[in-house]
Amino acid sequence: MLNHSILLVEDEVNLHDALKLNLSLEGYEVSSAYDGPEALKQIEQAHFDLIILDVMLPGVDGFSITEMLRLNNNQTPILILSAKNTSANKVQGLKIGADDYMTKPFNLEELLLRVSKLIQKSTAIMAPATLDKYVFAENQFDFNSLEAVTFKGEKITLTKKEAMLLKLLIDHKNTVVSRERILQTVWGYNVFPNTRTIDNFILNFRKYFERDVRNPIHFISIRGIGYKFQD
Repeated sequence: MLNHSILLVEDEVNLHDALKLNLSLEGYEVSSAYDGPEALKQIEQAHFDLIILDVMLPGVDGFSITEMLRLNNNQTPILILSAKNTSANKVQGLKIGADDYMTKPFNLEELLLRVSKLIQKSTAIMAPATLDKYVFAENQFDFNSLEAVTFKGEKITLTKKEAMLLKLLIDHKNTVVSRERILQTVWGYNVFPNTRTIDNFILNFRKYFERDVRNPIHFISIRGIGYKFQD
């Protein structure tokens, strides 16, 4: 099982190194960014279970990063660490989408506890529901046998990865699932290759289950983000 991954975004080198060491000792896989643009680049390229984010960063500040992620439907938990300690700053951070806000200086034990709670919460939210069979628009699928009967009455067998992807999308019905999340869950990558693989899988689903492949209503592409299933 992969360790939970954290992106640590902090430009103060000594603090960054200390935090990274302590998080690593807790068993987390920690990636580093020291400015806003580098943080955004890493978030685009990999899946993280938590982002620890300073506010005052070179290039792009932490509040702007938080807003960008939420506007792009990236729901990765964010813990803001900031020297800005007024109530107004905390309210601003939480209002734009941060999950937690701690001010500097902070208690290390408290921070580690909050990190653990946020990752537990994220894991619980993203955990797939137990599902054996699913029916939609006259399509039927059995997740135990990996067999489907399409609306045309055709019987097909999906590959294991096709079944995993279909289950992920169904488990998060009506919610956009990012390409990064799909690759992390189905293929287990942390740094991702070309996402064309997913596009081909989605095209197959449309051929199997959509009445009009060119105008899909069940497997919807959300440009630049990922895919959404709706029945």
